[in-house]
Amino acid sequence: MGFFNRFFGLFSHDIGIDLGTCNTLVYVRGEGITLCEPSVVAVSKKDNRVLLNGQAVGERAKKMVGRTPANIVAIRPMKDGVIADFEITEAMLSYFIHKVHNQSTWWVCPRVVISVPSGITEVEQRAVINSAERAGARKVYLIEEPMAAAIGVGLPIDEPIGSMIVDIGGGTTEVAVISMMGMVVCKSLRIAGDELDEAIGAYIKRQHNLVIGDTTAEKIKIGIGSAAPLDEELSMEVMGRDQVKGLPRAITIRSEEVREAMKEPIDAIVAAVLEALERTPPELAGDIYTNGIVLAGGGALLRGLDRLISKETRGIPVHVADDPLRAVARGCGMFIEGIEDYAQYLDSYHSD
Repeated sequence: MGFFNRFFGLFSHDIGIDLGTCNTLVYVRGEGITLCEPSVVAVSKKDNRVLLNGQAVGERAKKMVGRTPANIVAIRPMKDGVIADFEITEAMLSYFIHKVHNQSTWWVCPRVVISVPSGITEVEQRAVINSAERAGARKVYLIEEPMAAAIGVGLPIDEPIGSMIVDIGGGTTEVAVISMMGMVVCKSLRIAGDELDEAIGAYIKRQHNLVIGDTTAEKIKIGIGSAAPLDEELSMEVMGRDQVKGLPRAITIRSEEVREAMKEPIDAIVAAVLEALERTPPELAGDIYTNGIVLAGGGALLRGLDRLISKETRGIPVHVADDPLRAVARGCGMFIEGIEDYAQYLDSYHSD
């Protein structure tokens, strides 16, 4: 079997995968990031079969959320950064792996680097490895998301310098202090973009008696959401279903309300940053105070979050990474590009 894997590997491109709760990004060795699609799959309720023949995975499946007939459901197989549905995740990975190879043939057999939350359990690690292997990978390497993000944004992680990264994804927030290719301090919080969306939906239901879907809540967060007061506050018209009458209704919501709605999960993220700083050795803390904190992930784009964290940390500079949404995928890609150089680090994180 090992010979066949190596032989078919000649026809495959090694890839890095940011397997996120909301989106999956794939980096192909020698080509860069070639795929970025929602981590959503359409499934038949009748037999729990993935509708692959209709390519109901990714972007096409996301468009079905909240709009499917009774016999079809669009689901996200990842929850809080880990696998919630093994078989559907396997099918999704298989689809993405073959898509970046521009073929559906069975001999695609790449080496794969996959990012995972730093707080992942051994059982959850094994689930990721098994899913990738069954999806066609001949060898699977796991890398913690904060390490991948730090590499992806260009932090000097191999030097004796303290670097702090805060990666806010859809399912988890990862806070880490890195030095000499190791995480000195790490905090994994299962509060991130999804919880912000849920908080917005709950607030609108509670304050306006209007029921909205997750997609609408996400649009509100992106459109007018903020973590700190804005120079010019924003507003947005929102459509939903009246909780009392059951009929469609529109309201106008203000950015101040959205900020209030998201306060609790944002406070939890800030608290995680403060806790990590408190646990950081003094010498490395001095480096962070000088060089600042870097924000990555989709949550880094929330207006005013950098200012809020800087204020709560008493003036430590906070920088939003360039293209923060792709930071983890770029880090996975850089690992796969220099996999021989990183072999010693990867030894404890790869499949047999």
